[in-house]
Amino acid sequence: MDDESHPKTLYVGNLSRDVTEILILQLFTQIGPCKSCKMITEHTSNDPYCFVEFFEHRDAAAALAAMNGRKILGKEVKVNWATTPSSQKKDTSNHFHVFVGDLSPEITTEDVKAAFAPFGKISDARVVKDMTTGKSKGYGFVSFFNKLDAENAIINMGGQWLGGRQIRTNWATRKPPAPKSAQDNGSKHLRFDDVVTQSSPQNCTVYCGGIQSGLSEHVMRQTFSPFGQIMEIRVFPEKGYSFIRYGLRPPCIDFPQRIKHNMQRAKSLFLKSHCLVSSLVL
Repeated sequence: MDDESHPKTLYVGNLSRDVTEILILQLFTQIGPCKSCKMITEHTSNDPYCFVEFFEHRDAAAALAAMNGRKILGKEVKVNWATTPSSQKKDTSNHFHVFVGDLSPEITTEDVKAAFAPFGKISDARVVKDMTTGKSKGYGFVSFFNKLDAENAIINMGGQWLGGRQIRTNWATRKPPAPKSAQDNGSKHLRFDDVVTQSSPQNCTVYCGGIQSGLSEHVMRQTFSPFGQIMEIRVFPEKGYSFIRYGLRPPCIDFPQRIKHNMQRAKSLFLKSHCLVSSLVL
């Protein structure tokens, strides 16, 4: 079983049905020695996925950075740290669980993970499906190791666009109630200051979502490049959001106001990072 602080197992999803365990091992062992690879092929319309276990955490981390978003047999694969299999489920009762509601039918567990990942380390995530039809019930859960990360996710993701709908967020269990600012829009700016002062200075990724049309890497680069050196841009046009990773943490205080002058083409823009949450209606 992986050490929680030094995981060695990766989830590899959105695979072509022509991908085999042997091919995955051939690709990933170029980065570091692999202990095992297990392919999961469901008898539904879902794409296959697999779990790749490395002997060393550093090799797994390098593979995550190198392989996420790369194309294998024509499909852009999604790579992330694997959650614990249900047969070996860890006790997450002391973790902090976020309810995510009003999900679009096409939203998957990986979409939810990607949207909430900028807020902190996720211990578990899932979209709840109907046992009979296999279709999403329109809600799910995200669990964080850290309470502050969960609070920030609840405050900042509530009302955010994910796919074609604005999602709802709240505590999933009887954890301490969210701070008043999570329920009072008038005090949200106080919470932004809290996020700025308490977030990790190593966080250099900005989440930009709620864009209804015209989302492209070119537009994102034009809009965000004045604020620092961009290392990577990940764009999800069909979902309406993007991630922009800087070499250095971008300035937080005047970021929303300056972006507003740069993004005239978007009708609605939401910016989110550990240091920033802003809603701009242009």
